[in-house]
Amino acid sequence: MFDPDIAPSGSLLGLLQRGRGDGPLHALAAPRAEALAALEQCVLRDPRLDWRVESRSLYYARLYSDLESPLDGIEQHLFHPDDLLAPDEHRCGLALSVLGHLAGYGRRDALHLLRRYAATGGCWEWALDELAVRDDEAGLRSLGPAVVARFPHTPEGEAELARAVREAYEPRPWQLWAEDTAQPATAHRVRKAAEQVSFDRWQRQMRSAGPTPGWSVAAVLEWAQQGLARYPAVERDQAAARCLAAVAGPEDHAELLAAARQGPSAARAAALRHLTDRGDPRRLDLIESAAVSPDDLVVRAALEALERLRDDEALDRARGWAARTDPLGSAAARLLARHGGEQDADHVLGALRRTVQTGGADADGLDALVEGVGRLSACRAAPVLRHIYRETSSSHLRGTAAGALAVTDPGFAAGFAVECLWDCEESTRELAAHRATSGDVRVLTQLRRLAADPAEEAEVQTAVRGRLSSGGTSR
Repeated sequence: MFDPDIAPSGSLLGLLQRGRGDGPLHALAAPRAEALAALEQCVLRDPRLDWRVESRSLYYARLYSDLESPLDGIEQHLFHPDDLLAPDEHRCGLALSVLGHLAGYGRRDALHLLRRYAATGGCWEWALDELAVRDDEAGLRSLGPAVVARFPHTPEGEAELARAVREAYEPRPWQLWAEDTAQPATAHRVRKAAEQVSFDRWQRQMRSAGPTPGWSVAAVLEWAQQGLARYPAVERDQAAARCLAAVAGPEDHAELLAAARQGPSAARAAALRHLTDRGDPRRLDLIESAAVSPDDLVVRAALEALERLRDDEALDRARGWAARTDPLGSAAARLLARHGGEQDADHVLGALRRTVQTGGADADGLDALVEGVGRLSACRAAPVLRHIYRETSSSHLRGTAAGALAVTDPGFAAGFAVECLWDCEESTRELAAHRATSGDVRVLTQLRRLAADPAEEAEVQTAVRGRLSSGGTSR
């Protein structure tokens, strides 16, 4: 993942980049030109640390609607020459998703932009998926000839067309085109591609999936190690550990122990994972030794193996390791955060503070620690949780921090919970719908808006309507 340039958390741009609920509130109070410039920068330069787990499109689309913003900036961005020279979903995906929500809100200019981009743009598949759930049949049918014409009448072109049909996230447009009697040439090619998809699926089921290890412990360990010798290298230690579960017997225990102690990189990692999963009595000693190895693959395997444990013996050892400042200490604290008891609250809180001090509010591993102090109700964690909430660039982590604050901070309902009603994350808005105090006049107004918004997620609307039906009192 790339590292976006995030503005300070107190600035309008920083609030919008983070997807915080205070962002729209500040934008509506700021000079319109300043708010539009900040909003456009967010949409055209995706600020998310990880787009797979962070939401922004509905959040930005709502603000586009509130500001009655024109779409000129998005249009210039999507139809820039770079789009055709090097199509990049990371560059265009957020803008296309925002257009999709705006089209759902009835913005005809957004709908026309999506249609135009689906016909001529580089990342046309994304635009087509947005249209598939929002455009009418006539609009989708009109795109068929332009989209199918992208694929030349060659064996390679037909294969690419079949791939596009197979990988389409939303099949509706392709189904319409296959049945379109007004465009017989287009319909014929789409039907033929769909038939090829079915044939390819049958072929994949019939042929071998590729090289596989031999049926012995030595062969599996050698196969795991061979993956690192390939170019590019392939890490097979997890797959090899699963294979070992099928082939290893009691007579192989000594060989596996030797590999886990001092075998080559991938073989050691595979043996370590296997022995840990099988509850070997020496597993914790092996993990402790591997965690200080100079080999990153071995260290990662050891820490992942530790974090999968949850038995009493592992928790006892983790309590002894949790104060360490090395990766083993961090993994032990995460184990306690997930599965420890109330007696482990101080261990988890100490690790959380150290992690924030050394790595900042976006450090790796914070999610588990933040969730852990909430689960263990470590009330002294509220100050560091507030810091993470304000400063993190990850809306996913901020939502986790909000959930922890809800059980550790008595002032949450009248403070951050109110802001969370405007947050970019569905789960955070749902939490706020349950928790935000009705003493703030903005709360009931926003609850009513969320209840009436057709784009709002079902879980949020259920929480909102339950709250409104109870008279607005928090639970």
